[in-house]
Amino acid sequence: MGSKFQNRLVGTIVLVSITVIVLPDLLDGEKIRYEDPIESIPIRSWHEDDVRMKLKILEPIKEQVMLPNSPVTEIQGKFISPNNPTQENPLSVIVNSNPHKNKYENSAWIIQLMALKNFNSADNVVQDLKQRGYQAHIKKENSFARVIIGPDISKKKLERQLVELEEITGSKGHLIQFNPLNP
Repeated sequence: MGSKFQNRLVGTIVLVSITVIVLPDLLDGEKIRYEDPIESIPIRSWHEDDVRMKLKILEPIKEQVMLPNSPVTEIQGKFISPNNPTQENPLSVIVNSNPHKNKYENSAWIIQLMALKNFNSADNVVQDLKQRGYQAHIKKENSFARVIIGPDISKKKLERQLVELEEITGSKGHLIQFNPLNP
């Protein structure tokens, strides 16, 4: 009699332990992991390309207007006041013969490291790079943020940093010329 009871007890313990171990895994389902996607630079969605292909490009309208060869400092001539269109006010134009030229044109470089859709992730990457001593910035564009290193006048220095940044972040950056008017 003891053997039947022992067999039932062992069987019940085995069934309960299997239920406790296996059942939660079966009911829990597949685990979802959220990861921030890193995309290569530049990002252009297929929708934007389709829209650009469907747009009709018009030829520019040509005006018969001549601009002076150098910057204008003062104006001469006549102009009609918006407050009183019948009254003409004389204006004078004096052309500056000594224009200022940008001596530093094409002298700085930047690294475009990565583009992220999540601005918080881009900010975290920039803060980490700043703590490591890099001159990192975020350039916000339509729906993503670019992580930029620089500007710097030494192209060789930034080329060395490209290798270091690839080891740190795993992203291969691009070295491009810095334009201060459109950073």
